[in-house]
Amino acid sequence: MITTVPVVVGWVDIVEDAVEVERLSKYTAVLMDRLGPFKLRADLDIDIFDVVEGESLAGKASGEDRQVGSRLMIEGSVRLAPREPSGTVVTVQGSYEVSGKVASMGSGTINKKAEKIMEKFFATAVAALGEV
Repeated sequence: MITTVPVVVGWVDIVEDAVEVERLSKYTAVLMDRLGPFKLRADLDIDIFDVVEGESLAGKASGEDRQVGSRLMIEGSVRLAPREPSGTVVTVQGSYEVSGKVASMGSGTINKKAEKIMEKFFATAVAALGEV
């Protein structure tokens, strides 16, 4: 499931319409959210690399909201490893960058929003992986 990119992208509740362009390589999606007075809508280009089928992947997404005048870049990786005697360890790493008008909201506001998004991501991932 971890290399089913549209499913993993769907774990981020502000990202919709993930579309496979080239399997385990290129995808598109739409990021839609509200941050203070700004209503964001950015078309994302997603590049996937370092894929180990069923175990791990890394990716980079970038996009721009031209109406708001802001640019977004997100990098991340997800890795699954068996845990003895049973279970799975999930390791997630990532970073994000926001520039333009939205960045004027300040790092505290942006970081708080990012923390909420990640909490939802992890809750959704745990629920989805628990079903496997």
